Amino acid sequence: MERNNSSNFSACPLNCWDACSFTIEVEEGSIVKVGGNKAHPITKGNICIRGRKLKDRTNSEQRITTPLKKVNGDWAAISWDQALEELANKLQEAKRLYGPTSVLHSHDYSNNGLLKAVDERFFRAFGGWTKVEGSLCWGAGIEAQIRDFGNSFAHAPEDVLNSRSIIIWGRNAARTNMHLYSYLTAAKAKGATLIVIDPMKNQLDRLADEFISVRPGSDGFLAAGIMKVILKNGWEAREFIEQATFGFEVLQSKLEAVTMEEIISFTGVSEITITKLAKVYTNGPTSTLLGLGMQRYKNGGNTIRLIDALGAISGNIGIPGGGVNYGLLPVGQAFDTDKLALREKDANIRTFTRMNQGEKILTETDPPVHVIIVSRGNPMTQLPNTNVTAAAFEKTDTVVVLDQFMTDTAEAANYFLPVTTVFEEEDIYYASMYHSYANYGSKIVEPAGEAKPELWIWTQLAKRLGFGEYFAFTVNEWLEMGTESLRKTGWSLEQLKKTGFLQLPVASVPWSESRFQTPSGKYEFVSTKALEAGEDGTIDITYPQEAMNASKSYPYHLLSLHPLRSNHSQHYHLLAGREQNIAEISVNIAREHRLRDGDSVLVKNDRGELKAVVRVEDGLHANTINIDEGRGQKFGGSVNLLTSNGEADMGKGSILYDCRVTIKKVQP
Repeated sequence: MERNNSSNFSACPLNCWDACSFTIEVEEGSIVKVGGNKAHPITKGNICIRGRKLKDRTNSEQRITTPLKKVNGDWAAISWDQALEELANKLQEAKRLYGPTSVLHSHDYSNNGLLKAVDERFFRAFGGWTKVEGSLCWGAGIEAQIRDFGNSFAHAPEDVLNSRSIIIWGRNAARTNMHLYSYLTAAKAKGATLIVIDPMKNQLDRLADEFISVRPGSDGFLAAGIMKVILKNGWEAREFIEQATFGFEVLQSKLEAVTMEEIISFTGVSEITITKLAKVYTNGPTSTLLGLGMQRYKNGGNTIRLIDALGAISGNIGIPGGGVNYGLLPVGQAFDTDKLALREKDANIRTFTRMNQGEKILTETDPPVHVIIVSRGNPMTQLPNTNVTAAAFEKTDTVVVLDQFMTDTAEAANYFLPVTTVFEEEDIYYASMYHSYANYGSKIVEPAGEAKPELWIWTQLAKRLGFGEYFAFTVNEWLEMGTESLRKTGWSLEQLKKTGFLQLPVASVPWSESRFQTPSGKYEFVSTKALEAGEDGTIDITYPQEAMNASKSYPYHLLSLHPLRSNHSQHYHLLAGREQNIAEISVNIAREHRLRDGDSVLVKNDRGELKAVVRVEDGLHANTINIDEGRGQKFGGSVNLLTSNGEADMGKGSILYDCRVTIKKVQP
């Protein structure tokens, strides 16, 4: 048995905060254990079940390991030569008849890695394509922080040990960011106060000094209320505001236009609590750690901008123990993805957003979409308003899915191309959300069956389409290309491979010199980036869209939180007893409908309906229901049958949580 030597370093490729480093045990050519790398400074050998389940994904007998083609409605095994030749012909024909933008590449981040950026190189060399941009998860919030700071930075994980108070705002760290939990425990031991703000009590409640239940979609109003108290009492960081910010007076007028009574009514948070939070923020350093859910509303970008502004006026920007921590984009920006993606090469590009791609496929005619290639994603489960996505895929002439399992999306495809798992290919892994370490993943076992890396598939297609010279590199040469700028600073690819992880040159306390990456060089309450684009750059205190409008038909707010044991839809087929949806409901809904744990219900709105089993949650905000996202048709159906495919206020994110439903008891 091989154990924990340098050749067995790997890393988690899942789209997660923690980006864990792994050590892998192999026996007779098969993965027998996925463990944590104890030497890693952040993850320290602790990994979650989602990471451990990657062993089962690799070894599963449910994996599809042969190329498939749908013939008369049934799947038939075909050779790689046939699959690639037919796909190359279809791409070439679509380009000849309709232009390159008749080809849509639908992708997300289910199986990350530095070399996954090479897919864009393929389409640029092809001459163009229809691409998707924005994010189902965090897009509006990232755009918000770019408007405020010029980039989205976060403090190093250990910096919370310098905090007097820590505000966990909308982030269930025990579920989505497990390694933060140990830092919070250590900070508490040093005397820090921990406050959790969320519509739903979670495991952090046991650690927190105080839990504040806020109405879903009202977080920006709560931030506005805290700022009103700070300004009323003259507690603001006047020197920072005057010397390092732009547009403060405009924000001040916006705050004056909203009353405290309106804020209290909408948020469900008392004035006493709001005043207490104002004191916490101005008696810092106070660190704010944001989750990704509160910006999944029509007002989501402005929500994050308001919380950013709270951090700024309270004097918690650029100081140890402070910060408004949301994303950590400099991690990804440290790599030469522009070179990998061949962004210097002009191409004919049409853009859809991830949220509206189904709607656009159905309505765009110049040209219509004739070929869809799906990689690293499962849009039939994950895209909002599932019925629209289903209609779009059914309309399209050719749908090709690169995956490991027969997902809902694969079921709707014409071709299935089997791809390798993280342990069957070599790459560098990182996440731009929490810490600044890159992890190395070696090729540990041979691919199952005929599965191939995505890089191999793009390379073979490029050869058939006449631009193979853009892909004439070994894996190591690709890695050198993607790390060239880093290596010029002394960062070592060889050291990364030797230790399994290596820190990137990212500041542990961002903005410490009060120099920001905005056009003005200042923190911007009014975004000059937006003004230069002809937009209104001010921060608005706005309500969500659907979530605000309770009606007799749809009186309840629906959340769709990330599941605990599966990264989105990826692991459900590996988990026993997960065949039906669970509707977590607030106590008042249970009382109104005489519902108890285990009852069967139908949750519905005008977009769709979903059957679920009830679990009453006394820690859930009133009039709120949660159904975890990620389930495919075989496991009860996707909650996205109910969600809207609209876009957030800043155009870069989804409004998945901006959703109203009704509930009715039914027979099991």
